[in-house]
Amino acid sequence: MSEEKTNGYRNNSDVPANTTVEEIEIPVPWGHVAAKWWGPRNKQPLIAIHGWQDNAGTWDNLIPLLSPSTSVLCIDLPGHGFSSHYPTGMQYYLFWDGIALIRRIVKHFDWKKIRLMGHSLGGALSFMYAASFPDDVDRIICVDIASPALRVPETMVKVTGSSIDKSLQYETLSDDQIPCYGYEEMIDIVVDAYRGSVTRENCKVLMKRGMAPTPAHLKKQGYHFKRDPRLKVSALAMMSIETALAYATKVKCKVLNIRAIPGQKWERMDYYKAVIEKMKETTEVTYIEVNGTHHVQLNTPENICDLIKDFLKK
Repeated sequence: MSEEKTNGYRNNSDVPANTTVEEIEIPVPWGHVAAKWWGPRNKQPLIAIHGWQDNAGTWDNLIPLLSPSTSVLCIDLPGHGFSSHYPTGMQYYLFWDGIALIRRIVKHFDWKKIRLMGHSLGGALSFMYAASFPDDVDRIICVDIASPALRVPETMVKVTGSSIDKSLQYETLSDDQIPCYGYEEMIDIVVDAYRGSVTRENCKVLMKRGMAPTPAHLKKQGYHFKRDPRLKVSALAMMSIETALAYATKVKCKVLNIRAIPGQKWERMDYYKAVIEKMKETTEVTYIEVNGTHHVQLNTPENICDLIKDFLKK
């Protein structure tokens, strides 16, 4: 794994033909947000947001299939990829933090009427941002998700205590407690974790930003995961169907929702559809089902690239 960079990639052979991409860092109070800026830098980009515990590499196979004139900023969320982790003592609430992060980025560049594209967690953030700042969003693309993961209140209450304890436990991990693996062993772990949603080859795509050589001072050979272990705690980020529907009534921009089949196995698919129908009451929503795994944008991007190109042209 060479450290040479060409157009933001780790080595020359990784750069798709007729494609430009550059690594950038956006300053935030706790460090920086890393991002890959594809296409022209002289126009306001589509902001692309990855899923939970993924990174900006989730778009690597899709973006080159779009028009070369399409400008796309693919960010690493805090604690993911090359972005700074939150300081010790700060919690990841995922959805709620994400809205503030997008707002920081928009204000940093002074962008107007933004366009958002998100997969899974990123799609939920796109939905929530569009509802929270309805006059500031032109359109959103949500891949295999309609809103944040929805739970009945009893479930959320039940897991709050254990989730906080787990978060505090991960917060106190010392360097020598962080597991290290050989490269192929690490890829094996990632493949198993995605349970068929991502091919082995595409797990390697994600791990370009998701793993790093073990620091020399640990005196261990191998690689470790770059993402913040506190991200394993996600239960504190859930919301109820009533809350999601209330957000849905505030969305005013055009919406493209791409549902992969079989895709993610949601506990309540009726909740997913209810959010879609609620948005249709106040705005134009295009809901399309395509063949693919939950990571359809990474595994089979050809199944969705034309849908996205057409939606962006409207």
